[in-house]
Amino acid sequence: MLSILGITLPIFALILAGWGARRIGVMGPMASGEINRYVVNLALPALLFDIVANAKIATIWQPGFMAVFALGGAAVFALALGVGMSRGRPLADAAIDGLNAGYANTGFIGFPLLLAVLGPASLAPTLIASILTVCVLFALALVLLEIGLQAEAHPIHMARKVALSLARNPLLVAPALGAAFLLTGLGVPAPVNAFLKLLGGSASPCALVGLGLFLAEKREASVHWTAIAALSLAKLILHPALTWFLAVEIFHLTPGLTHAAVLLAALPTGTGPFMVAEYYRREAALTSATILITTIASLGSLMGWMAAM
Repeated sequence: MLSILGITLPIFALILAGWGARRIGVMGPMASGEINRYVVNLALPALLFDIVANAKIATIWQPGFMAVFALGGAAVFALALGVGMSRGRPLADAAIDGLNAGYANTGFIGFPLLLAVLGPASLAPTLIASILTVCVLFALALVLLEIGLQAEAHPIHMARKVALSLARNPLLVAPALGAAFLLTGLGVPAPVNAFLKLLGGSASPCALVGLGLFLAEKREASVHWTAIAALSLAKLILHPALTWFLAVEIFHLTPGLTHAAVLLAALPTGTGPFMVAEYYRREAALTSATILITTIASLGSLMGWMAAM
């Protein structure tokens, strides 16, 4: 419990710093949007490129673990997406719901938590989970979001607009370029690598400060607590439960990989969905509340999953 608390406290501190800075007037009403633009257009693309380009194929090629984590996240994503659309929500908003339910905070919480609980053997599974989450699941959501935003256009025009939007999206271009470096074996020059690590390292802290700035703004819209509760339960309970079932009953992973997969799936919602929601002006309030609630509730749910395992 102390390990989990020690890892999550800095997250709350960064959110609180942003909230306090806005409340006392140190930062203005445009700060949240501008910080989010910085993260989406500069810091996060650098982080995605760095993660993919510097990965080792021998390290990340664990087909069983990859299938378990990818299918677990995809199932929860698809469920939230389907429920949202069945209730009349636009495809773009439903795609963000899917991210809220399936996007685990593998980077900011996953690495230090699993290292403390499972030791150095957890680093490779956590890297795999991070790539699948911040690259693959993220890319799927962005494609659906762009399709949803262009849904009213003629099919040919829609396909053209979606393709152009995706081709210009740094959150998709950066990991694609990183994959080119990975597959060709080209090494990233040391100065470039240092630059990417400095720039990419600011993505999560800035996103959390931006989240605090957003939460500090006064709004007239009511908070959809039912939707927040449903997404939080899907993230903290359903996601790890499905992952456990796939790991034990379908793919028969080793106990170590099973524990790693379940704990990674049980992590709270990361900041990625908020960055997308705020950038596209779609359901940012719902997303920010889901991130905050799942992060707080994960203090207990993670302990429960560790006890169960």
